Amino acid sequence: MIPDPKFLSTAIEAVVRAGDLQIAKFNTGVRVEKKGAIDLVTEVDLEVERMFRAMIAERFPDHDVLAEELGGTMRGARHRWVFDPLDGTTNFAHGVPIFCASLALEIDGKACVAAVYDPNRRELFTAEAGVGSWMNGRRLKVSRNATVLESMLVTGFPYNIHEKADEFLKVFGQVLKHARAIRRLGSAAIDICWVAAGRMDGFWEASLKAWDMRAAALILEEAGGKVTGMAGEEWDPYQGHILATNGLIHEEVLRLL
Repeated sequence: MIPDPKFLSTAIEAVVRAGDLQIAKFNTGVRVEKKGAIDLVTEVDLEVERMFRAMIAERFPDHDVLAEELGGTMRGARHRWVFDPLDGTTNFAHGVPIFCASLALEIDGKACVAAVYDPNRRELFTAEAGVGSWMNGRRLKVSRNATVLESMLVTGFPYNIHEKADEFLKVFGQVLKHARAIRRLGSAAIDICWVAAGRMDGFWEASLKAWDMRAAALILEEAGGKVTGMAGEEWDPYQGHILATNGLIHEEVLRLL
């Protein structure tokens, strides 16, 4: 079933408006607070999320919203918007231009539409389940690299890295010994979208939230990529970990992990 066109148009409008707000406040000395030792939130995160919640309340008052900063009381609605108002908050707070807004709509628990907007590069990634994915209107296709040695991989570290540094660095080192290169960008949504665009060949990370990856995972799958849990199990966005690749290197990365 092709989703109602107004869902994708709403998703696009929401993330582009979010990106405009992000850029307007970028490098202007916004207020930054701590949610944890190294987990930050800015006034922009909150402003963008309030904008989005008001949009959905006006257009789709019977829909649920799950978003990073203000949570969400789930009423059991068939439609649930999963939103990250600013993915890459630490980058944003430090003046690093790698961040985005990320939004997916679930219908009966399945992601149906997705939009991720990177305002620094003005790149809009979109997808509709069963239809395809695009970047600024250009159809996305994953890379054809077939081995980890040929691959550029990307990963991230969780906010509790200080507690489990040895564990995460062991995995990082194991993959590093076999890959062409590994990058660490600081935005899971951009990471996965770049796999969908063929810029990267694979991404893995633990301790994520659904809003970090829900939209980008659909974009990748619709570009021909593969998404599982880090042990190869069926991916559940609410279990907090992901392996997302071009599909060709998936089993090899699983063995390394």
